[in-house]
Amino acid sequence: QLQLVESGGGLVQPGGSLRLSCAASGFTLDYYAIGWFRQAPGKQRELVARIFSGGTTVLADSVKGRFTISRDNAKNTVYLQMNSLKPEDTSVYYCNALVLISGYNYWGQGTQVTVSS
Repeated sequence: QLQLVESGGGLVQPGGSLRLSCAASGFTLDYYAIGWFRQAPGKQRELVARIFSGGTTVLADSVKGRFTISRDNAKNTVYLQMNSLKPEDTSVYYCNALVLISGYNYWGQGTQVTVSS
């Protein structure tokens, strides 16, 4: 059973920080590109960041300089460090595992991030 479980969301004031975690089970990170997506009310789901098995990362322009994606292979976990949070970062954040060969996507259940004063 392949499973992705997100954690670390919550309520934070503008300018604050949160670290999201995506714990993977049923597979290892070597065969997948792991990403973070977010979907705010009334908006399409959008890519925030992605990390490949070799360590290469991709960040959306809107979060460059503020967010960092990383992985811990020993823990089979991917992290999204979010700094200098803005109200527009408010969204449900989803962990995603992309099967590189087939293009199939696995999704976590999502974790709510709310940035508000």
